[in-house]
Amino acid sequence: MPVMTKTPLGDDIVILSRAEYDALTSGRRDEDAADAERANNITADIERGTETLLTSEQASQLLEAKTPLAFWRKHRGMTQEVLSKSVGVAQGFISEIENGAKTGDVQTLAVIARALEISLDDLVIPRPVRFVKKAKTRKIRATSSTGARRARPRATKRKMKSASA
Repeated sequence: MPVMTKTPLGDDIVILSRAEYDALTSGRRDEDAADAERANNITADIERGTETLLTSEQASQLLEAKTPLAFWRKHRGMTQEVLSKSVGVAQGFISEIENGAKTGDVQTLAVIARALEISLDDLVIPRPVRFVKKAKTRKIRATSSTGARRARPRATKRKMKSASA
């Protein structure tokens, strides 16, 4: 069981048994090993030339581009026409995706990503999640064809079901 105490300078400290310490740090070692493996894989991809590195200027251009497609197509030195022919879509469609007017379906974006030699993740920027506020319900006054208000509101399906039960 951990013991909470203070140092001579008044800082809080916790004293753990070796078993508790090992239990806490064993998961950390697994995470560290997984991170090291990912880092080694990225380094190997860079050495093979399958991972693209950007300069800080290029990274700024990517962030400033209207869409990632616009940046990557220009970065690869391709025109919209050349890219559209290699992908098998109309040049106008590439233009619409670059301008943000259309998003394209996943299959098309995957083909575009392969043509640009990037991952699909590099081509798609996730949109921030927006929470939708629930709309306030309004009471609507029912009127007859003459414009006079009805004495009672119409029955809803729920009211009709409960009344017949």
